[in-house]
Amino acid sequence: MPAMNIIQALNSGMDVLLDRDPDVVVFGEDAGYFGGVFKATDGLQSKHGLDRVFDTPINEAAIAAMAIGMAAKGLKPIAEIQFADYIFPAIDQIVSEMSRIRYRSAGQFASGCVIRSPWGGGIRGGQTHSMSPEAFFTHVPGLQVVVCSNPYDAKGLLIASMESGDPVIFFEPKRIYNGPFDGVPDTPLKSWAKHPKGEVPEGYYTVELGKAEIVREGQACTVITYGTLVHVAAAAAEAAGIDAEIIDLKTLTPYDIETIARSVNRIGRVVVAQEAPRTSGFAAELIAQIQEECFYALEAPVYRLTGWDIPYPHAHEWAYFPTRDRFVRAMKTVMEA
Repeated sequence: MPAMNIIQALNSGMDVLLDRDPDVVVFGEDAGYFGGVFKATDGLQSKHGLDRVFDTPINEAAIAAMAIGMAAKGLKPIAEIQFADYIFPAIDQIVSEMSRIRYRSAGQFASGCVIRSPWGGGIRGGQTHSMSPEAFFTHVPGLQVVVCSNPYDAKGLLIASMESGDPVIFFEPKRIYNGPFDGVPDTPLKSWAKHPKGEVPEGYYTVELGKAEIVREGQACTVITYGTLVHVAAAAAEAAGIDAEIIDLKTLTPYDIETIARSVNRIGRVVVAQEAPRTSGFAAELIAQIQEECFYALEAPVYRLTGWDIPYPHAHEWAYFPTRDRFVRAMKTVMEA
């Protein structure tokens, strides 16, 4: 089984989908000839042709509109928004049309498509290349939202998303595109090359949507997170010697409350973490649901670890980012309460 990073796994997933189904098409800004700004679509155009893997104008609303129209006519589009920060010009198309077309047409038109986008901070991208806008889309009925955290899941979740028949917003944490990240401030980006890659099957497989995974078992506290922060939380627990149980959500809508509740009811102390700003973030939804499902099992208030309510800062990125040290403090706070 070959070793791949997330970029290579995503590329393999799209290659498998293009091979298996002639209705699958891949497109986006620089996604064709150039292979994408992070090279996720590298080589796909030369293999599958200009009609199936192609470049678009610099117009996110048009990219989303193309995906909607293609899906309604039976194609299976995988569209790339170059950075998650750039998805907002397309939000009307995604929210008003893509998420509702099946409902509005009483099932006459489908909207099965995937909108891929590099997501999150940690690459010194500043306020316009570091956002985590997942909460906007989890609030929209009709959309599924996926955030991968490792190569195996990246490929399997992407294939499952395309085959789900529903519109999926697929966020890819660019800080770990090329390998895991331990959350230590100012870790050089070149150190990515030193990190191990994950084993990923070359062919077809899927990872179930809506199913979380306990990636580290423990007894002291439950940590619930997704994307890059899965690795940061694990590094924090190891560094501090904390027996934390870490849950990787993988799918934010629908999310796996059953796995969360089993862990929380057993342990009773919880940290919920996100990269995005604090107010109205997805962590707040999780905490509200935990209060409803697990209130009498809680031994301490749920700790919410997040970014701050400011634009993502370039000069002070590590004061904003939920680092390993911030995770350690959060875990110790709930354990000592």
